Amino acid sequence: MAISSASVSRPISSFNAISSPSRHFSKSHYKNNPNSVFWGFQSFSQSLVIKCCSSRMGSTPEPMNFRHPQMSAMAPFSMSMNENGSAKPSYRWRRVLLKVSGEALAGDQAQNIDPKVTMAIAREVASVTRLGIEVAIVVGGGNIFRGSSWAGSSGLDRSSADYIGMLATVMNAIFLQATMESIGIPTRVQTAFRMSEVAEPYIRRRAVRHLEKGRVVIFAAGTGNPFFTTDTAAALRCAEINAEVVLKATNVDGVFDDDPRRNPDARLLDTLTYHDVTSKELSVMDMTAITLCQENNIPVVVFNLNKQGNIAKAIRGDRVGTLIGGTESSAQQGIEENVSY
Repeated sequence: MAISSASVSRPISSFNAISSPSRHFSKSHYKNNPNSVFWGFQSFSQSLVIKCCSSRMGSTPEPMNFRHPQMSAMAPFSMSMNENGSAKPSYRWRRVLLKVSGEALAGDQAQNIDPKVTMAIAREVASVTRLGIEVAIVVGGGNIFRGSSWAGSSGLDRSSADYIGMLATVMNAIFLQATMESIGIPTRVQTAFRMSEVAEPYIRRRAVRHLEKGRVVIFAAGTGNPFFTTDTAAALRCAEINAEVVLKATNVDGVFDDDPRRNPDARLLDTLTYHDVTSKELSVMDMTAITLCQENNIPVVVFNLNKQGNIAKAIRGDRVGTLIGGTESSAQQGIEENVSY
């Protein structure tokens, strides 16, 4: 390789790199312009030709062009700026899993699914997906069929009853998907067992890819196995897709130190530990679900679905409802044995 010292000693005003397939070796050579240098090298698949030119006019050097998109110096729309000019997130969570119970979808119980409830969920989810937050949803099916309640009726065994309940969650998922897409939210439904005509099968890597592309993913049919609740499915899917939190939407404001329906002075607890839930057998989530969250260090936020704005607040990480898995000890908050949610 030969390089002219006369030419490279001058200021470089332009630099271009072109990579193209080649099977020949381009020797160093000079063109008519003595101030330009060409050199090349060959690999078995590509050659790289670099042209350096200097100007006698002393003009301001032009920026290098590598044919790559330019990175903006501004912070992304989902970021805010610190005083020192560095970008910081304006929200707490980057990827969340929202657990919506079937009873919550029923609204005022006048019908199995209340379109007003599904539309409210869709609008609040839309408001946070525009911030760049990735949202996955697990839906229950108790508004249509609850397997544990029907087991033993008319000879129906528990496994068969649970499978019927899984089909109920698919109905809710398809309804919620239609509502979301009606307001422009790209949504995918994935089921734990194959129903190819109506939904995708659950594939973890595909689900993560959907989330990365800004789509909402609704997980239906629970875990695909009887004897496991949709709360357990929510904890499992959260761990699988590396979501940062389980947001459990219910019909009450959170976890209280007493049953608020019997005691109007019951106090809402801001935080609980996993140990509080398991040792006192609180009915926040089933033991399998809360243990799975504890083993994977997944916090759980219990909040009221029916209050406008609560879903968006919970997804952004604002303080709402009760946080399970926080660092504060709930023993200092006077928790009673009959804590209710």
